Amino acid sequence: MNYRRVRGVFIATTLTCSLAVTPALAAPEDSLESLQDEQDSLKEQKSEAQSELSSLQSQLETLLTKTAELEDKLITTGQEITQAEDDLDVAEEKRQDQYDAMKLRIKYIYESGGDAVTLEKILSSGDITSMLTQAEYSQKVHEYDREQLQEYAQTVQEIEDLQSTLKTEMANLEELEGEYQAQQEELNTTITSKQDEISNLDGMLQEAARKVIEEQQRQEQAAAAAEESEDETEETGGGTGNTGNTGGSDNSSDNNDTGNDNSNNGGSSGGSDYDEVTGNSIVDRALSQRGKPYAWGAAGPDSYDCSGLVSYALTGSYVHTWSTYDFMGWTQVSDPQPGDICTSWTHCGIYIGNGQMVHAPQTGDVVKVSSVHSGMIYVRY
Repeated sequence: MNYRRVRGVFIATTLTCSLAVTPALAAPEDSLESLQDEQDSLKEQKSEAQSELSSLQSQLETLLTKTAELEDKLITTGQEITQAEDDLDVAEEKRQDQYDAMKLRIKYIYESGGDAVTLEKILSSGDITSMLTQAEYSQKVHEYDREQLQEYAQTVQEIEDLQSTLKTEMANLEELEGEYQAQQEELNTTITSKQDEISNLDGMLQEAARKVIEEQQRQEQAAAAAEESEDETEETGGGTGNTGNTGGSDNSSDNNDTGNDNSNNGGSSGGSDYDEVTGNSIVDRALSQRGKPYAWGAAGPDSYDCSGLVSYALTGSYVHTWSTYDFMGWTQVSDPQPGDICTSWTHCGIYIGNGQMVHAPQTGDVVKVSSVHSGMIYVRY
């Protein structure tokens, strides 16, 4: 009678614990989904910010091109103004010379008796031909003086007009240059602000990825603990049906054997010896690049950084597809296989088994095989 009471209390307790565990696991799933949504939102914000930054940089490049063209035009206009000033000086000098020469001729005519003397010279020239020639010469002298003086005056006016136009154009160009400089300063400020925004988003993305990974690990641990508790409950319940202590001892022994077998299997699948031709395309691609130098931001074919090498090994393309931040957001695996990615926030490589990875270490080093770094996690493509 007492046995039945004890058994009933145990079953009731087990059911109560099972019911208590179920809602506790539901909340973290909601939390994980919320964290992943937040991570996706941050990625979208970063993508939009990068697109805006690209547009701003394109606008700045266009403005710099216009500024360079404007500076060339300012130089040309300045040279034209200088030339116009020189031409104006020459024209004014010629006009003054012509004016001075004309005044001397007029003065000479008046000092010689004026038109009466000129007329007397014409009449006393001898024959009609000489007379006509003398008269025509005197008239042409006056006409030539007037024409030359008018021509030089017109030249001076044209040069003055050109000089005024060029100076107006120079003033307009200088004003436009000031506007370009103001736009350039504004764009530089906006670009700096946008770069800061992207940098801030990078930090937030790293933190969001870290929280997602931690939540995934916590849920996996909680699920494993719940499963272990359920197994223990079933084993305890089964052992109670037979003569208690002996059954519990046998089950414990079986569990230890099973645990050892699982451990060996895990070591075998994740730590197989590497052969030069593995048949694993990811591993083979990574190993084929051994000896090539490290270069930051490179993704082959002549050099690599760590994520560039992993991107190439996964896709076969010389494109920097992912970074460590991306890999840290992938689903973690607990049974690493050759071809998986071993990664941390700062470094990554291709797992080839037996605790080894192919990676591009650092500047001055080459792609090579090394032990997986402490603190790295494993994710799968």
